[in-house]
Amino acid sequence: MNEVGSRLPVTVIRKSKTKPNGKKPPAEEKKQYLEAEFTKVRVVDFDLKELVMLPREIDLNEWLASNTTTFFNLINLQYSTISEFCTGDTCQAMTACNTIYYWYDERGKKTKCTAPQYVDFVMSLVQKLVTDDDIFPTKYGKEFPNAFESLVKKICRYLFHVLAHLFWAHFKETVALDLQGHLNTLYAHFIVFIREFNLVDPKETCIMDDLSEILCAPAPPAPAAPSSPTSAPSPSSHNHVTER
Repeated sequence: MNEVGSRLPVTVIRKSKTKPNGKKPPAEEKKQYLEAEFTKVRVVDFDLKELVMLPREIDLNEWLASNTTTFFNLINLQYSTISEFCTGDTCQAMTACNTIYYWYDERGKKTKCTAPQYVDFVMSLVQKLVTDDDIFPTKYGKEFPNAFESLVKKICRYLFHVLAHLFWAHFKETVALDLQGHLNTLYAHFIVFIREFNLVDPKETCIMDDLSEILCAPAPPAPAAPSSPTSAPSPSSHNHVTER
């Protein structure tokens, strides 16, 4: 298992003040994905925190494996909807906000790649990992490797890069396809999940904090039904405790 983990490529973030060709970038564009008309669009309306919490009867690694695999499939599917717009010409670097992501191979060699190349590296690597029964065991009684959680953290970091790029570079195409609700919900679900289990360093995700705070804010509580003026208060009505 340690050997597999040691072969896992490492992605390094570089905050760059210049484009890959050495020219200064234009002033930061307005973030369309932060506009209220788009952030309010979701495909579900329930508490994501409850959705990601570890059920009492489920093993932690089993829960991490199941959710990580699901997020990989969903993010891969979401990216496929705009992949024709993410080309070597339109996305000459894997960017999100003021960050450029570089890929390092198993030898530590820095690889300059376009966004579609980077995403292909990510998806190919994650596909290889989640289908390896020695890492993501599917047979009853087979144990997870000691380095399983560290691999999940690396996978989630890569998947975050893809989500960040989708918002930063391809939100207009996503809106044109009327898929912003799906992207918003997927992003919020993913962020709540990685926060719940501390899977990605906040320093890594801070570039999207403005969006995260909007999409991950808990929904306001539903207004209480008015009580009948003729009914007597129950003994517990003064405790302000709601039973569920």
